[in-house]
Amino acid sequence: MQRILSAWAWVAAVSTVLFGFLYVSAVWLVTAPFDRGRYAAGRAFRQLAVTAVSLNPLWHFETDGETPPDPRHPYVAVSNHESYADIFLISHFPWEMKWLSKDTIFRIPVMGWMMRMAGDIPIKRGRRESVVSAMKGCRDRLKKRVSVMIFPEGTRSRSAELLPFKDGAFKLAIESQVPILPIAVAGTRHCMAKGSFAFRRARARARVLPPIPTAGMSAHDMPALRDRTREIIDAARHELQRELEAERHGHKRAKAG
Repeated sequence: MQRILSAWAWVAAVSTVLFGFLYVSAVWLVTAPFDRGRYAAGRAFRQLAVTAVSLNPLWHFETDGETPPDPRHPYVAVSNHESYADIFLISHFPWEMKWLSKDTIFRIPVMGWMMRMAGDIPIKRGRRESVVSAMKGCRDRLKKRVSVMIFPEGTRSRSAELLPFKDGAFKLAIESQVPILPIAVAGTRHCMAKGSFAFRRARARARVLPPIPTAGMSAHDMPALRDRTREIIDAARHELQRELEAERHGHKRAKAG
């Protein structure tokens, strides 16, 4: 049954991408002349992720926390990274963010085309010129009053431990004088684990945390900002894990009763 449901989830996801391409393309064509930040096309693209989750019987995803009052106020959003499913989960937040993503994903037919229409930003690991170009792209999006989304661990962790945070997101936030928006994710680690493309049953939650101002900060403050953000996200993800575990036990007791 697990394999059947996983196969169905793949069919639903691929179908959503293929049919969604027409939707995203239409939004891009209509809004591109006046929407320089590609906000509308980006929201259309994120909605495909929400649709794919709604069609996946193995996943129950939800978000909470205080939504930023102004969706066009730019932030550098950062989150821990447990699996590919984090992208589907974080896309449920009701404001647009441009994603900093590996360049290999942009080369995937249809998916990569939509990412470019949405204004997402490619980066090639280990290539300085690519990093410089990606940071330039991030600054461009922030100037157009659109947030950017970065996984500061740089890759998905294979263990439950949070990897060290890289400096890039925090340098960007200080240079651009925009707040850091921490997001904690829990529950996605095994629903699409690293090294596997099989869908597995999961209940996951993402929580947006209070923004961290960077006004008046300089490069000297970057390490403290990075470490403080990591501590906040680490504490919040552990809290989420405890909540999800308590809910699972509660559901089991309810079924047994």
